Amino acid sequence: MAAADTQAPPALPDYVTDPDAVLKDTNVNWRYGRAPDYSQTRKVFAETKTMNHEALSLPQLVENLVKNWEVEASFKPTLSDWRTIDHDKYTFAINGSEPQDAYYMLKQGTYNAIIAPNEYYSSEYSDFASSHKTFKRMMPTFAWEVTELYSGPPTVSFRWRHWGVMKNDYVGFNNKGEKISVKAHGGAIDIQGVTVATVNDKLQLQSVRTWFDPLDMFRQIASGGVVKKEAVDKNLSPGDALDSDSKAEIDQTPLPTETALPDRSAAGDAQKLMETAGCPFAGHDGKKAVAPYDPTMATSSSGDSGGQSKLEHPNAPLSDATMETLKSGKQEDAERDPYVELLENLDG
Repeated sequence: MAAADTQAPPALPDYVTDPDAVLKDTNVNWRYGRAPDYSQTRKVFAETKTMNHEALSLPQLVENLVKNWEVEASFKPTLSDWRTIDHDKYTFAINGSEPQDAYYMLKQGTYNAIIAPNEYYSSEYSDFASSHKTFKRMMPTFAWEVTELYSGPPTVSFRWRHWGVMKNDYVGFNNKGEKISVKAHGGAIDIQGVTVATVNDKLQLQSVRTWFDPLDMFRQIASGGVVKKEAVDKNLSPGDALDSDSKAEIDQTPLPTETALPDRSAAGDAQKLMETAGCPFAGHDGKKAVAPYDPTMATSSSGDSGGQSKLEHPNAPLSDATMETLKSGKQEDAERDPYVELLENLDG
């Protein structure tokens, strides 16, 4: 039977069989008054993904669960509306940090909860709304996929890939409170990581532990090495400061060698990070979990069997056609300004 004709077992919840399940929820509190539009992100995912998971296979179920969780974490400000988590047990942790509950993510924002303060960005000077301005404006689409699955429920371990195109300038605040600007280069941004999650019998997330190198994204954003720094009016809110026309430039001296970001071409960086953070996939037995794919091992499949295939090396340069697809996308609610009251007629 073709993969498209496969029927989902009744016992499986919709948030693991349909990546857009929670977007159809009614009688819930949406952050901007209505469910966001993920159609362009889903289109880019379908056209530029590197994996082809069989319908209702475990990798696809995990992929759908995480996508629905991301929608809820970003756009459902009322925790009781979240369907993808076990409310009594849910925690998340990044790179071996202290586990946090869902209220922490609601307060800090999804970006602030996972990105440690650095030379390019800091949650200490950004709130939920300004963080979404910073990243959603820069990358109109930011797709996500599972690339490797290592174990199944109740402990689900997998490697993932998150990718998009830097279509607009990056503007954010660093760990010194300085406003950082980087001109858009129109190139791809592609980051990867490993997650170990536990789920209950309803396949709801209970514990989410993720390891990745957050600076890898900023190395790709500032690949040209040109970064503008400006002083910030402390009387402005983070969102207003992002849009401020302040031209008070400050010291542009390059970072000392010892604090410069490491070369992203070094294959050992991810392994070293995971080893120091206590990642269960670090060390001799886990090298396959963090090593780049060997392009010579890439395979492809055709027909309607739905089998898995590695369509291309995730770190390889994207084709011109792929770049055009990414550049044409528009991320969900990218034009909405969280600092401006939504006045549009939602029924119009």
